[in-house]
Amino acid sequence: METNTNRQIVSTDWLAEHLSNPDVAVIDCRFVLGKPGAGLQAYTASHIPGALYFDLEHDLSGPKSADGHGGRHPLPDTASLSRLFSSAGIDETVTVVAYDDQDLAMASRLWRLLRYMGHDRVVVLDGGWQAWQRKEYPVTSEITTRPARRFTASPRPEMLATVEDVKHRSEQAALIDSRAKERYSGQQETIDRKAGHIPGALHYFFKENLTADGTLRSTPELRERFTPLANQQELIIYCGSGVTACVNLLALHQIGRPDARLYLGSWSDWCSYDNPVATGDQP
Repeated sequence: METNTNRQIVSTDWLAEHLSNPDVAVIDCRFVLGKPGAGLQAYTASHIPGALYFDLEHDLSGPKSADGHGGRHPLPDTASLSRLFSSAGIDETVTVVAYDDQDLAMASRLWRLLRYMGHDRVVVLDGGWQAWQRKEYPVTSEITTRPARRFTASPRPEMLATVEDVKHRSEQAALIDSRAKERYSGQQETIDRKAGHIPGALHYFFKENLTADGTLRSTPELRERFTPLANQQELIIYCGSGVTACVNLLALHQIGRPDARLYLGSWSDWCSYDNPVATGDQP
């Protein structure tokens, strides 16, 4: 089977063709911020046949720090992620297909976590759950399991940036804010304790990587979108808590910038310190 390890997305047609292959693991990542349990409820009602469910906060995030630092969705420890992936029947031979119904954000979080853990056989379902439904491919409410396999972790810490990395970044590094314009500008903030953005950050809203039907824009379109960053030696991407930024990371990977790093704690970590804050539409 062609595993598409050189690609970061696959079509619904590709998944439908490979759905019965035991070396393809489908993971439902649907999750609604502020509504714990909504994603699991949606999965229980209807999902892609054979898909398992990973919860953003229970599975794809670690416990929050007692001191308030580290952000709203910290990195799970290596042992926890290894157990999760092993129990889902994922080893080095398995291609993982992640999907959601939140503009690829939750699926991209899993994509990024697996790559961080050294597993490159992972792709995002282009267009997600909505695209699967549009094609009228089969769905089910049957909950299945996969035989456990041994996941071997090889973490890549160089894929992440810390608050200190952001504070002391070089002049050749571009810092990218992935949130909606009103949050970047500081006009609206209903989640984190402060409004605004990290001084010097450029604004690239993650949803602008997508077409009207929720699929990822073509590589030429994405390359044009990120043209202003082409000569930047380093890219650090952040959002509110290290989730939606992963869609920008996915898009950048598609155009040949797999070196872009995720500031995992993102704005929720930055504003937990006495760090400077910028407002308005300019960096």
